[in-house]
Amino acid sequence: MDKFKGQPRLPKFAVPKRYDLRLIPDLIACTFTGTVSIDVDIVADTRFIVLNAADISVNDDSVSFTPLTSSKALAAPKVVLFEEDEILVLEFTEILPRGVGVLQLGFSGILNDKLKGFYKSTYEHNGEKKNMAVTQFEPADARKCFPCWDEPACKATFKITLEVPAELVALSNMPIVDEKVDGNVKVVSYQESPIMSTYLVAIVVGLFDYVEDHTSDGIKVRVYCQVGKADQGKFALHVGAKTLDLFKEYFAVPYPLPKMDMIAIPDFAAGAMENYGLVTYRETILLYDEQHSAASNKQRVAIVVAHELAHQWFGNLVTMEWWTHLWLNEGFATWVSYLAIDSLFPEWKIWTQFLDESTDGLRLDGLEESHPIEVEVNHVAEIDEIFDAISYMKGASVIRMLQSYLGAEVFQKSLAAYVKNHAYSNAKTEDLWSALEAESGEPVNKLMSFWTKQTGYPVVSAKITDGKLELEQSRFLSSGSPGEGQWIVPVTLCCGSYDMRKNFLLESKSGVYDLKELLGSSIDDGSGTWIKINVDQAGFYRVKYDDTLAAGLRKATENQSLTSIDRYGILDDSFALSMARQQSLASLLTLISAYKKELDYTVMSNLIVISYKLVKIAADANLELMSEIKQLFVGVFQFAAGKLGWDPKQGESHLDAMLRGEVLTALAVFGHDETRKEATRRFDAFLADRNTSLLPPDLRRAAYVAVMQRANKSDKSGYESLLRVYRETEMSEEKTRILGSLACCPDPSIVQDVLNFVLSDEVRNQDALYGLYGVSWEGREGAWKWLQEKWEYVEETWGSGFLITRFISAVVSPFASFEKAKEVEEFFAMRSKPSMARTLKQSIERVHINANWVESIRKEDNLTQLVAHLSSN
Repeated sequence: MDKFKGQPRLPKFAVPKRYDLRLIPDLIACTFTGTVSIDVDIVADTRFIVLNAADISVNDDSVSFTPLTSSKALAAPKVVLFEEDEILVLEFTEILPRGVGVLQLGFSGILNDKLKGFYKSTYEHNGEKKNMAVTQFEPADARKCFPCWDEPACKATFKITLEVPAELVALSNMPIVDEKVDGNVKVVSYQESPIMSTYLVAIVVGLFDYVEDHTSDGIKVRVYCQVGKADQGKFALHVGAKTLDLFKEYFAVPYPLPKMDMIAIPDFAAGAMENYGLVTYRETILLYDEQHSAASNKQRVAIVVAHELAHQWFGNLVTMEWWTHLWLNEGFATWVSYLAIDSLFPEWKIWTQFLDESTDGLRLDGLEESHPIEVEVNHVAEIDEIFDAISYMKGASVIRMLQSYLGAEVFQKSLAAYVKNHAYSNAKTEDLWSALEAESGEPVNKLMSFWTKQTGYPVVSAKITDGKLELEQSRFLSSGSPGEGQWIVPVTLCCGSYDMRKNFLLESKSGVYDLKELLGSSIDDGSGTWIKINVDQAGFYRVKYDDTLAAGLRKATENQSLTSIDRYGILDDSFALSMARQQSLASLLTLISAYKKELDYTVMSNLIVISYKLVKIAADANLELMSEIKQLFVGVFQFAAGKLGWDPKQGESHLDAMLRGEVLTALAVFGHDETRKEATRRFDAFLADRNTSLLPPDLRRAAYVAVMQRANKSDKSGYESLLRVYRETEMSEEKTRILGSLACCPDPSIVQDVLNFVLSDEVRNQDALYGLYGVSWEGREGAWKWLQEKWEYVEETWGSGFLITRFISAVVSPFASFEKAKEVEEFFAMRSKPSMARTLKQSIERVHINANWVESIRKEDNLTQLVAHLSSN
């Protein structure tokens, strides 16, 4: 038996074909019992059957295997659960006959509170606290509910039966075919599913309301939520029905199931999960309230619904062969969700906002401790950590880069062929490249393996000498260290106008191009105009311009001669290069001063993110410099704030509504007195009347942050008022908005109060992290001490899922000293586990990057005077 221990994958001598699963959850005792009959094909001689099981008790006497060629059931005298490997080994007395047989097992388990496997979530109904039963099986937790072959390639059909209290709603992947009520209990049977992976099986049992719609070809779509909240499901329902229609056209394959249910779960670790036919969501990501939700929440709901429904084809119908290819699921669903939302809401300019996804990917992939898109996964414990910005955002960005290179039509046709060829089976990354190669005639596999198989991405350095454009690529690292690697880089460039555009591949380390040949004889030496490389930021790389080219782009930014996408790209690359100490902070701040008239939402939003980082890093370098930089940003943001005002205008755009809140929040954080006063006035009106028009949802975060800027040990009234609003609201969105504002207080003692509050029973485990994301510069030392003191509790509560990695990253990454990095390493030396090792290394690397950046800023001459000069101009 021991030979099966320590193996990354299950042995291949038995293959599951069909599960007949019966579950009986007890929502009062929070336990469950069940039986499963699995049709198994024995394909090689063996006395063993090895499958996955974890945290459940298998009844040894219930185990039997009956070959279809005989009616005699074979017992398994030895049934051993290897807990560390999460495998169940059944040893029979004789070699099992080849061919199909039925494996039967009985088991029991606990409805856990870890938000994974088969777990309980709590809600209130008519003032009474109740439990619901929910499944979350991705990546590898179906085994915590029933014994199974818990690997994506082991696809089978599922026939599910539930025995539940008669008054409850019981949902699964497929529609109900039979329901028998016997007193207080009902037995619900569901249609057999198509072939699918175990991680997509879903069951939810509780009290729910729903709203219903249909797609154009009659597929029933429902949104389920807590009783009394059905109206809040209407927006997601509209997006869901329209998106299913859209994807049916795009993939040229109909949605494969007879219904689509989407359900809001009060306790949910991730954002959402694409279970076939029954998609589960956090409440904040499915529910939208016309009166109390912010525009940013509406957008989030739309994007995530589109993302999860894209998975019904890309992930569920065609499934990755193993977790190494996770990016195929996640990167693709991320990219195609933007395609859908652009079609449904063109006024949102969602492809401009896609830059935020790319930037998240670039920032994580600029670390030495990043990983390739296709990452080797050897153990189940390593899977959680790759649900990150590489698999999602970098994955989506390289797909966008490839689509941009091959053209939209060729790309769409290739995808339709890929989905058709691999429907109801599994695929590897190479299968997608083959489909794209066949349609386009381009060497896609060769081109793309540079981007998916190696870590990192290039920075392309550009300069002009004697009318020639010289380009050179090297791996970009935020640490500023030289990096290994070479890519085939799709270069696009424009010179002086978007009509003068050229595309080519940079296939070697460097290249020299005659501008006259590239762009025609009308071109001069490039000094009198601007040259923008990586037009529309379609490529997943950064560009470093020489001083002459950079000055031309700064001028073009100021004159608004560039598109918003390109203004964003220039800013983001300059910020990254400054952090990597490949460019001075002075040159970055000079560029930023060119954005004083900026009104585009996505550009401003990124500038605000950058401003928060720069102010904190300046505070570590020199407090006088910090206060000057704050004043510079107040000056930059006041133009937009003045244009937008405090009150929403009739018929204004969705993007303006989002920008107003972000700009006013930034002004409040940077100490702009008028903003803080007005925010406090409006907050007081809101306290007196929750329905006041003075504080619409888009402005609430700005007001909450302004109130917390003024809270301190001797006057806690603002903090206490916010806690009162938190306790009185039933909306998850409002609760998380408040949690995300509390810790920005500059008084460390209040930050301590906030951190202790997030661990109280008043905050759901899934939401505790919101309290850590906004910790002020003054509060970070206290947050680190708090994490050390509470580590055992944090590990016990969140240690079995991916959320614990967010605790580490949120608390550790903001530091900027080598001593602190050493202290963190020493603390975790005996406490780290495989599931958090990568995040810990990344967080410590970020501290080193910050510390080096602070040292280089201290060496820059006359920075404070330069910033004062930029502020006054």
